[in-house]
Amino acid sequence: MLSRFRSTYIQIMMPLGRLSVRLGLGPDFWTSLSVLFSIVTACILSQKLWGWGLILAFAVYVTDGMDGATARARGTQTDFGTVLDHNMDRYAEFFLLGGILLSGHLPAWLVYTAMFGMVMASYVRAKAESVGGLEISTVGWAGRAEKLILLFVGLGLEGWFNLPGAISWAVALIAIVSHITFVQRLLHARKQMLPAGIEK
Repeated sequence: MLSRFRSTYIQIMMPLGRLSVRLGLGPDFWTSLSVLFSIVTACILSQKLWGWGLILAFAVYVTDGMDGATARARGTQTDFGTVLDHNMDRYAEFFLLGGILLSGHLPAWLVYTAMFGMVMASYVRAKAESVGGLEISTVGWAGRAEKLILLFVGLGLEGWFNLPGAISWAVALIAIVSHITFVQRLLHARKQMLPAGIEK
């Protein structure tokens, strides 16, 4: 849903991208920093330090956006850079949820369900784009931004406002919307890729 505002997001990030270029920082620096932050965040979350975890998780999101902004500001965007960025995003997501899993705060099955939903929603998009040449990043209830916002809200409510169960509800919602998004994208790909009246 938030993908429709991507052009606005890019415009907001451009000044930061140009600042990064002036400082001599390249896209790979920000990609590496984002992964590093996600690992540190996982360690913090595994200790149930939800408030600090939220701050660091937000830092993961910001540094992840900086690599693309820097590449655009330098005029050095490449297809491989996009592939690398998307794959590092998956690592970051797994690290964040993995930290929550290691904390023992949530049932393991719930975290695993969210993990599988997130990866499958991304996988069906990747296959539809590579095999069918489709652009389906805007299809479905939740992209990466929506899922991260749900996680941020859960961490904030439980870590800063002492609302028990907020993280559980956030991860459960991430699981639900991820699997729904997977189905929505799969059905969209089916509709676009199969001729009318053909079943496969």
